[in-house]
Amino acid sequence: MSGNNLLGTPETRLPAEPEVQAAVAAASDITELTAVVTEHPASALAWAALARASFVPDEPVVAYAFARVGYHRGLDALRRNGWKGAGPVPWSHEPNRGVLRALYELRRAAEAIGETDEVARLTDFLSDADETVIAQIETEDLPRDPAPPTEAFVIRGRD
Repeated sequence: MSGNNLLGTPETRLPAEPEVQAAVAAASDITELTAVVTEHPASALAWAALARASFVPDEPVVAYAFARVGYHRGLDALRRNGWKGAGPVPWSHEPNRGVLRALYELRRAAEAIGETDEVARLTDFLSDADETVIAQIETEDLPRDPAPPTEAFVIRGRD
């Protein structure tokens, strides 16, 4: 037992989607992500990536719709793999990240359209699945410090 899993509910661990993961990683724009979703419509990971790429703070409805589909596809996948509506879905198990990202993207878009009840429900869902997931995803979004310069300057003067 770990974290807040006081009931000892087994963790849900989804099967890997290496083909989807590779296609999402290779996609460079919304058009390519749309093609990934078309090829893998049952994948929460594909829908989450499309929702994330489509998110515009002033126009969040399209991202909300994509994330909503990812949420439902994710619930389907969780249930197929033994999830009973509660229990841990660890971020540390990489194949779970598509579902968790879909939930996060739905939460973000819901917040942008003012769905406060849904934001609270999704925050609870994510925290119950894995208390670290929100911080994990938001940490990924932080700007990274640029690499230090590799150039060396040599100033030579006269003695």
